[in-house]
Amino acid sequence: MKIFITGGTGFVGTSLAEALLRDNHQVTILTRSIRKSDALKNGVLFIQGDPLKSGPWQKMIRDHEVVLNLAGASIFRRWTKKTRQAIRESRILTTQNLVNAIREERGRTSTLISTSAVGYYGFHEDEELDESSGPGEGFLASVTREWEETALLAESAGIRVLLCRLGIVLGHDGGALGMIVPLFRKWLGSPLGNGKQWMSWIHEKDLVGIYRFLISRTDIRGPVNCTAPFAVTNRQFTDALGDALGKPLFLPPAPGFILRMIMGEFATVVLKGQRVTPRKLLDAGFIFEFQQIRDALGEIISSRKNLNK
Repeated sequence: MKIFITGGTGFVGTSLAEALLRDNHQVTILTRSIRKSDALKNGVLFIQGDPLKSGPWQKMIRDHEVVLNLAGASIFRRWTKKTRQAIRESRILTTQNLVNAIREERGRTSTLISTSAVGYYGFHEDEELDESSGPGEGFLASVTREWEETALLAESAGIRVLLCRLGIVLGHDGGALGMIVPLFRKWLGSPLGNGKQWMSWIHEKDLVGIYRFLISRTDIRGPVNCTAPFAVTNRQFTDALGDALGKPLFLPPAPGFILRMIMGEFATVVLKGQRVTPRKLLDAGFIFEFQQIRDALGEIISSRKNLNK
């Protein structure tokens, strides 16, 4: 099967492309800049183009059965007017251009798997959320809702659309741990706010497995929560990470008002959260390798140590 990927050079995209190649799929990755040495690397075909703009790259989509949209600017920074615009446009414009290409080219494409986020649900306390739960309020919820609505426009061309609502992705070479682990290694780790806010997370290996599973399961469509079965509180997460690193926590929780002073509106993301369950995946029989946060963090930290030897 031929698979077209946007965001394929990022943290998740790199691992996913490697896994798809091992499954004997043909992989094409759209990238803004390309070197001659990368034109065909490790079996992946790289093509140059800006997903935020229409261009010749859109003609390539017609030859692919599956389009995987992983593109989106990071939300993990202070939200200025400029970063808000980048967060929104990187998601909406990219998806819009992909959908336009799928609808206009009328090629072999049968499936669009578009990344979304659990931010769709807004912020909640202890309520358990599944794919049937409605959208929330706020900047992230608004952007995510528009993101999904744009992807669903491909259904008018007879395309199966999947909306992968990602939780916090934990992995070896990036993601949230890339920012958090250095603080813990310096004994600066601590819960955030009251530590009771829920964190819906997913191990990178399971996320790659989910994408592979969804490609093969043509009976699944619509929103899919891509989170581990057991969400944790921020306090549980920080305790587990401290233990995995051998750096037990001794600092008091970081006060919410201090985080708001430093991070601005983005602080809300780390001080609040949502308790999400992957109901659709569980009902479909997907088997998670990492269901518990301590197992996930233990594997990741152990692998990092082995790589550094």
